[in-house]
Amino acid sequence: MIIGANIFAYPLMAGNKKASVLFKIFVGLFVAGILGMLALQAYEWWMARRAHFVRYQAFGIEIPTRYAIHGIDVSKYQDIIDWESVKEMNVEGIQLKFAFIKATEGNANKDKLFRRNWKKAREAGITRGAYHFFIATKSGKTQAENFINTVELLPGDLPPVLDVEQTYGVPYKKLRTRVKEWLQTVEQYYGVKPILYTNVDFYEQILKDEFDEYPLWVAHYLQKEKPRIYRPWHFWQYSEEGRVNGIFHKVDFNAFSGDSVAFSNLLVKDRMTGTIE
Repeated sequence: MIIGANIFAYPLMAGNKKASVLFKIFVGLFVAGILGMLALQAYEWWMARRAHFVRYQAFGIEIPTRYAIHGIDVSKYQDIIDWESVKEMNVEGIQLKFAFIKATEGNANKDKLFRRNWKKAREAGITRGAYHFFIATKSGKTQAENFINTVELLPGDLPPVLDVEQTYGVPYKKLRTRVKEWLQTVEQYYGVKPILYTNVDFYEQILKDEFDEYPLWVAHYLQKEKPRIYRPWHFWQYSEEGRVNGIFHKVDFNAFSGDSVAFSNLLVKDRMTGTIE
């Protein structure tokens, strides 16, 4: 009887030992995760404090002063940003009113600083917009779903943006089809017409007039008055060399084509009340 009991007890003891090891591994991983989160929060706090003391005498570029509303666009490459400093910077009456923030890329990639930038920009009182970097070799619909799953738009935000800059060897016709898939999917979901971002040559040579119904954000540098493009535009990215308080690295600068009323009319509205608040 004793021998038999020992035979049955051995697997039980081995099972208990295995369970104990697994529990210790679980606890270790849990503690490591907590420590990792605390370390990340500490790093962000430290970088935000450093960014707070990043100061410039001016924007470092020539500003087209005929336009009243200026803004920037950012991504993870600008690192941790002190958005309060961005909002407060004033150079000869020019302040930054809006920011386009990178959210997603391709089918699954998400900008690692999007969540922070999205939250902090709004808290600082800067009108925010989210953009998706388009990969032409991928499905437009799948890329749109990546953006939709990442970005929650609120009244007062800028419309969603599709950034199309490269063909990646995809035939022009197929590229245009995929771009339309993204635009149509996103418009149907959010109930607002998206903004299309590209440069002058890409629009005129590849996208052409199939997208003239969409608001245009166009990149064209080294121009003093306006971008040289045949169609109306809403935003003009006129420099990639700007300096802004609270941002470690150089940043793109943009101008809005209209006045404050036109700007307000462009913003996302509450579906029930039709207002931006």
